Amino acid sequence: MLTGSRRTLFEPLKLQCCRYFSSENEQTPPRTLITGSLGQLGLTLAKQMRSRYGKERVVCTDIRKPPKIVLQSGPYRYANILNKNGLEEILVEHRIDQVVHFSALLSAIGEQNVTLALQVNIEGFHNIIDLCKIHELKLFCPSTIGAFGPETPKNPTPDLTIQRPKTIYGVSKVYMELLGEYYHHRYGLDFRSARFPGIISATTPGGGTTDYAVQIFYDAIETGHHECFLEPDTRLPMMYISDCIQSVIQMMECPEEDLTQRTYNIAAFSFTPAEIVAEVQKYVPLTVDYKIDKARQRIASTWPHVLKDNNARRDWRWDPQFNLEKMVPYMLQKVRDQLHSEQVIKELF
Repeated sequence: MLTGSRRTLFEPLKLQCCRYFSSENEQTPPRTLITGSLGQLGLTLAKQMRSRYGKERVVCTDIRKPPKIVLQSGPYRYANILNKNGLEEILVEHRIDQVVHFSALLSAIGEQNVTLALQVNIEGFHNIIDLCKIHELKLFCPSTIGAFGPETPKNPTPDLTIQRPKTIYGVSKVYMELLGEYYHHRYGLDFRSARFPGIISATTPGGGTTDYAVQIFYDAIETGHHECFLEPDTRLPMMYISDCIQSVIQMMECPEEDLTQRTYNIAAFSFTPAEIVAEVQKYVPLTVDYKIDKARQRIASTWPHVLKDNNARRDWRWDPQFNLEKMVPYMLQKVRDQLHSEQVIKELF
């Protein structure tokens, strides 16, 4: 995922399902490669996996120059997912066992550059999955609520249903889901995917349709005023980042025989802009203007309101810890901490 410049790392997770590897058994922890690691999810996942598996066993990759703290925290390699030979070199050199593929262009950005979205989201994924087949690697690639479309049942949206997305981001994710399932049945590839809702973290938004749910916290603290680009009654599934990271580790550690499907819905809570505004206003003064972005509103109107995730809860004990009421004060403090850290750096340099 491509995001802006603000970064934050979160505290260790209390995982609910730890069956593939844990510190109590003697099984060697997997060597993991993360693509798109400088985005919203990659650094946080890398920190948790390094704490769990060992610093040298998690290799971060991206196409940008990393901050110094990233270079100090563990292995980092430049990797363009469109360069298959370069990717293969890294996989072999680091003796990788599993790949977490985060590199993608998000919904709103993808609509602005369809050609690039096709290259990154489809050609790039094809390179990754083909190399995982060749080298017999486990592969996790997140899907999204954007993989659904206006014909999809919205409340609740089951795992198996009509999809027919109307964005290139969504189309590419359906391609990813189906190709991953095909490679599993045709070649035995251990492919796994979870459909993420909008992810909320203290990282600067990066071009997604649910970005308002992050920006509102920065605006509440910095200016006390937020301009929302979605209608106040637009209900969408959301999730706090620590639950999202937990879901990746839980699903990757789940024994393959426990999985009854290759792609799962995962849910935490759903809300509208009006509902999160009201919750934020319990803690800080905030005014809101609704200045609707027609393109993003059109996208959001095709997405689910509530995801049905009973299969994930059954198969790999998915159990999110945050709801809206718990997340809001937590996020306000995280954003304050983030802004304070940025101010300290400015004063130092």
